[in-house]
Amino acid sequence: MKYIARVAAAAALSAVFCAASASAQESRWPHVVPSKDGTPISYEVAGAGEPALVFVHGWSCDARYWRNQLPHFSKTHRAVALDLAGHGHSGMTRQRYTMKAFGEDVQAVADAIGSRKLVLIGHSMGGPVIAEAARLMPGRVIGLIGIDTFDNIEYPLTRVELDGMIAPMKADFKTGSRQFVEPMISTHTDTRLRQWILSDIAAAPPAVAISALEEMMAQYLTGEAARIFERIKAPVLAVSADVWPINHAGNRRHMASFDAAVLKGADHFLMLDRPGEFNAALEAAVRKLERAKR
Repeated sequence: MKYIARVAAAAALSAVFCAASASAQESRWPHVVPSKDGTPISYEVAGAGEPALVFVHGWSCDARYWRNQLPHFSKTHRAVALDLAGHGHSGMTRQRYTMKAFGEDVQAVADAIGSRKLVLIGHSMGGPVIAEAARLMPGRVIGLIGIDTFDNIEYPLTRVELDGMIAPMKADFKTGSRQFVEPMISTHTDTRLRQWILSDIAAAPPAVAISALEEMMAQYLTGEAARIFERIKAPVLAVSADVWPINHAGNRRHMASFDAAVLKGADHFLMLDRPGEFNAALEAAVRKLERAKR
């Protein structure tokens, strides 16, 4: 009997150890899930608790840009960061990198983690991506938080402006992309961080980057950048730098609700450059959405 008891105790201890190990591995190792079109999407999960916070990177970036957020927010929530198709460790098989297809990437990850309540957090291009994802998951998204995006969803972009934006990258992507991004980074930003961002974005696959930028900005030509919010019932918040003015009235004409917190003196990559201040502002935004849902 003592032998049987010892075996049972060892088995129980082993089960506990394996469960703890599996939990640790969930936060340590990336996962992969197929998007709607079969493209493998890489994502990382840490922590527990709903609503789950899903972090979506910007143009020519990847999940690493949330390196200062996942450890912080996983203390209180399930925190998830993914690589959109064509970025980071995700698949690169599409001919066109549309915001709708990126939204399906987010939906695939949300389905894989199984959380019933979600807050979608998108930086830059991640803004229109989370809008597409929210449209696909109307019953699960309790709010969207744009990070230095949604400044003016009514922006009156012209075809001439868009062509002028894209042309330097088509001619020489490494040089053109650096010229495009450099004005978005403050001269006060740490030099090493500044150079890392510029070099990292310049190393993106040109075909993916140019397609994604054209698809994103074309939404301003068609009016879809604003129109999509008329199909989203969830509230929208923003944590922004003061690089560009925010058109509160224009955004509120289309969104269920909109408000923004602005970090003075921050630049476009504020989650990297000002992580402490940024995390506090993002925490406040998450709490606001949670209170509104009660």
